Amino acid sequence: MADSRDENVTWLTQEAYDRLKAEYEYLSGPGRVDIAKKIEAAREEGDLKENGGYHAAKDEQGKMEARIFHLRQIIDNAKVGEAPKAEGVVGPGMTVTIRFVGDDDEVTFLLASREESGAPIDVYSPKSPLGSAINGKKIGEKATYSMPNGRQNTVEILEAVPYIGN
Repeated sequence: MADSRDENVTWLTQEAYDRLKAEYEYLSGPGRVDIAKKIEAAREEGDLKENGGYHAAKDEQGKMEARIFHLRQIIDNAKVGEAPKAEGVVGPGMTVTIRFVGDDDEVTFLLASREESGAPIDVYSPKSPLGSAINGKKIGEKATYSMPNGRQNTVEILEAVPYIGN
């Protein structure tokens, strides 16, 4: 049985799962038909080298296919519901409060998939540098991660409680 903290699993609410599934079904069905019609209409306008509409439609098609692929990966690895939680242990679906070591700044956020962006608090991905560094840590423990600029940052876990929504 897979661990609830398996990095390939994306925990989603039923609402987020339904929204992503509907987007996937639209893009992979009617969306593909619509873009194919746009490409064909632009192709009929003549010389493809000079045809901005054709190139724009092909670019749109590429972006759409990338989104379809991304959605398929999320849907295939999604678990609907709430991740099993242990209060005081950081994991997906937890509201986490951290303090930056050497600073008094505290930050509270939901550790969850970016697809849960409708949450009323900031959402940090478990796959982000900070998210992966603190995943599985307990209250009072510290974690160090690399920021995009290459500098190291250390945080202390102050709180980890199950997210209960609004």
